[in-house]
Amino acid sequence: MDLNSEAIPLSIQNLTFRYHIREQPAIRNLSFDLHRGELLLIAGASGCGKTTLMRCINGLIPRSYRGELDGQITLFGRDARALGMADLSQTVGTLLQDPERQIVGSYVLNEVAFGLENLELSREEILQRVDETLDYLGILELRDRETFGLSGGEKQKVALAGALAMRPRILLLDEPLASLDPASAQEALALFRRLADEGVSVMLVEHRVEDALKIGPDTVLYMDEGEQVYYGDAQGLMQVVDYHKVKLPAPIVMERAKSAPPPTFMLAIRPDSRDPLVTFEDVHFRYDSTLPEVLHGVALTIRKGDVVAILGPNGAGKTTLVKHTLGLLKPTQGRVLLEGRDTREMTIAHAAKTVGYVFQSPSQMLFAPTVEDELAFGPRNLRYDEETIRRNVDLALQTVNMEEYRDSPSLALSFGQQKRISIAAILAMRSRILMMDEPTAGQDYWNYMAFMDAILQMPGFDSVIFITHDLDLAVTYANRVVLVHDGRIAADGPPEEVLRDYDLLQRCRVVPTSLLALNLEVLPQTGRFMRAEMLAHVVA
Repeated sequence: MDLNSEAIPLSIQNLTFRYHIREQPAIRNLSFDLHRGELLLIAGASGCGKTTLMRCINGLIPRSYRGELDGQITLFGRDARALGMADLSQTVGTLLQDPERQIVGSYVLNEVAFGLENLELSREEILQRVDETLDYLGILELRDRETFGLSGGEKQKVALAGALAMRPRILLLDEPLASLDPASAQEALALFRRLADEGVSVMLVEHRVEDALKIGPDTVLYMDEGEQVYYGDAQGLMQVVDYHKVKLPAPIVMERAKSAPPPTFMLAIRPDSRDPLVTFEDVHFRYDSTLPEVLHGVALTIRKGDVVAILGPNGAGKTTLVKHTLGLLKPTQGRVLLEGRDTREMTIAHAAKTVGYVFQSPSQMLFAPTVEDELAFGPRNLRYDEETIRRNVDLALQTVNMEEYRDSPSLALSFGQQKRISIAAILAMRSRILMMDEPTAGQDYWNYMAFMDAILQMPGFDSVIFITHDLDLAVTYANRVVLVHDGRIAADGPPEEVLRDYDLLQRCRVVPTSLLALNLEVLPQTGRFMRAEMLAHVVA
């Protein structure tokens, strides 16, 4: 594709799009420019049209998603709709929210080379580009690994490598931080800033707005219900954004929340140290005899009343650890006891009556033709009566704010919506122990605060365990924090004790946030961690 180097890389004028299956447009009258070397941050709640906008730019609309498209998109002065996919793919690179949807190769080398092979480049040039890109991203050691065995964060980096190997002039990033630990997220953001500074035009869609603001985006576009609410510098965003919908730095939220009514929140789960639910006794685990151990001598007890946040870097063994609770994995050495019974002696179906597990990737869970069928499947297999199933499905849909999608195909929904459906599917089973792997991935601030509030106020749970890279989720909800590093328990205790050790957090690649710093500062007054909206009414 011949590029006009003098033209604006991307220009959007009066862009409107309505999906055929929807009555209302997903986006309305958007107009903005993306210049060479500019980093544009796009913020907004789930469903505001951010992903639809990206699909219009990269050609998925109208080629893969049908509907009514009005307005104009120009790439380096040329009408985007007049370009073929080969030209688009070399001009616009896209990184999707869910790397599972993007990765097609069995090995990292094949995955990164996939797009280049479709351009019919020589083998020598393909290998050179692959190695250069992997080295640029600092993941050259993954070159010969199977993609199946990568962690979620590693898969995200490999998917980005596949996009960058095409050497796009415009890079679209759809929630690239969703699967990354805090330190990796900081490194990725620094990379995006570096790419922009080197001349790539970068469009970053991200719910982790506080993190994204640290790299100084040149421009911010704030969208709400498909419309352009704000377009300007980052400082102006702080005054116009709804802090209930978009997560802002804690001091700003605290200041703005002083004039609002104080929030109310009451946990249904009560601490009860007497009853052990899950016990790990000197647990070691390796996936294959030829591979190194993933877990090393883990000793851990989860008791009734625990709300546990499991923190740690990508690849530390967090997901491997919680899968042992349900019996999806069995220890190579040691024992895991579920209510006193060795998981080796239990079927997964039996364990599922006690433990509900939400996978990190919703695509690993969802299969049914409709959302309602998805949610009814588990309770039906547990032999609940139809009235109980209907009641549980209704409550689960309300909890995750997805009632209107009851009859929709699960796999046709966005990543964030699929994540909520996967959570709802486990909620409908009413298991006594709820385990969630990255529950906030792909979620806007309002939605994940709403469903976490609802879950923890819901009677019937003996314990809630969640793996998260969102430190503020642990600060806000956990009564216990477990830090995992290199397959070992690095720390275990109340969040007020574990999270005050900044040196330990750094070793575990956990980055302190403004909410943590604020809570530690006022802890002598409050005695416990709170969300910023509560601190506004408690701190003198």
